[in-house]
Amino acid sequence: MPVLSIFYGIIVRMYREIGGKHNVPHIHAEYSGDEVVVSLEGDVLEGSIPKNKMKLLLAWIEIHKDDLEANWKILSEGDQFFKIEPLR
Repeated sequence: MPVLSIFYGIIVRMYREIGGKHNVPHIHAEYSGDEVVVSLEGDVLEGSIPKNKMKLLLAWIEIHKDDLEANWKILSEGDQFFKIEPLR
């Protein structure tokens, strides 16, 4: 699964998911063995990570929403994704 960004120990991934169980644009984020699936609207679809890390992730999603939507479209078309700046 392509890694879009890594910040504060959070690894953010997105992949082409044709016919997958989440029918909305979303990301997968992992932190210290925990994983959460979050829509690009900021809704948790599955899983969890610690609250303080979740706040950072949601802020990052809000800041980079256009880039995330572009990557979702690119991956859905079978093209190569691009990396997104980490939260600083």
